Amino acid sequence: QVQLAESGGGLVQAGGSLRLSCAASGFPFSSYAMGWFRQAPGKEREFVGGISYNGGYIYYPDSVKGRFTISRDNAKDTVYLQMDDLKPEDTAAYYCRAIHLWGSDYSLQFDSWGQGTRVTVSS
Repeated sequence: QVQLAESGGGLVQAGGSLRLSCAASGFPFSSYAMGWFRQAPGKEREFVGGISYNGGYIYYPDSVKGRFTISRDNAKDTVYLQMDDLKPEDTAAYYCRAIHLWGSDYSLQFDSWGQGTRVTVSS
């Protein structure tokens, strides 16, 4: 059973930083790319970046490039999202997911979302 547990969210002022974690289980974590997604109230879920199975390739969309950093620790089955210079528009629930990643495209793997972790950025 695939399980994803996101943590690390909270309330932060604009310009601040947060580090999110996602602990995965139930699948061979080190064999899969991982993606981070976010969903703001009333908006569609947005892809905020992905990391290849070994960390050798990382993709960020323009909306977060230069501010967000994705990393992973395959020994801990955990993927991280370091978020710096946060903006009010980054306010959302953040989720991780196993993906197939190629270039800027991805496909979701396994039919499982975690509970997410909420990030609120005040102006």
